[in-house]
Amino acid sequence: MTNCIHPTALVDAAARIAADVEIGAYTIIGPHVEIGAGCVIGPHVMITGHTRIGVNNRIFQFCSLGESPQDKKYAGEPTRLEIGDNNTIREFCTLNTGTVQDAGVTRVGNDNWIMAYVHIAHDCQVGNHTIFANNAQLAGHVHIGDHAILGGYTGVHQFCRIGAHVITGIGTHVLKDVPPYITASGSPAKPYGINTEGLKRRGFSAEALAGLKRAYRTVFRTGDTVEQALTALREQVAECPDVQPLIDFLAVAGRGIIR
Repeated sequence: MTNCIHPTALVDAAARIAADVEIGAYTIIGPHVEIGAGCVIGPHVMITGHTRIGVNNRIFQFCSLGESPQDKKYAGEPTRLEIGDNNTIREFCTLNTGTVQDAGVTRVGNDNWIMAYVHIAHDCQVGNHTIFANNAQLAGHVHIGDHAILGGYTGVHQFCRIGAHVITGIGTHVLKDVPPYITASGSPAKPYGINTEGLKRRGFSAEALAGLKRAYRTVFRTGDTVEQALTALREQVAECPDVQPLIDFLAVAGRGIIR
């Protein structure tokens, strides 16, 4: 294992590091850290706190992972950061541990592409196959669905939810929930149809796209309340099963949805 760790790196003896992990110069690894096989940790990285990192992750220089949450209520509790497998985390990213006021853990799933200067705050829950462009910023307690793409400088208010297959434009300010499949942009964010190109790339059929466009009009163009839209969507799901995630998302009370 010592052949994979640069001699200037400081790795606590209590840390659990797989034998083939590469750790760059001047990186610091704390005692409660676990790093799985195949990971490559660049130079000048700080990994601390109760942090578990899965297999085959690439973490670039100057990242800070597992540091205490930026929450004035935090009182040193042993909350956690959990990162899954096959993620790329580029330069200067900051991912904090959770708080006891929420689930106590910040989670990032698998196969995510996280570009430079991204911040993922305490208690965020990030799914799989997401892309965060440079300087995307998540406040605390934010939930991001699978295959979501956040454009550069997207800022997400605390407690907001962004559904699966959403894409946001550059500089988008998300102050309310963004339902699945939506293209959102602006300050504050507004909906601009479904994410047609992204859905095509992921294999959604022409029939599914037509059904989701109909569902979009139901939610965003009729003037109905969310409750009225849900009634209509439940009638549409028989013809388009892909509407079900939209129903499930809208059925959960949150910060309200972008309109």
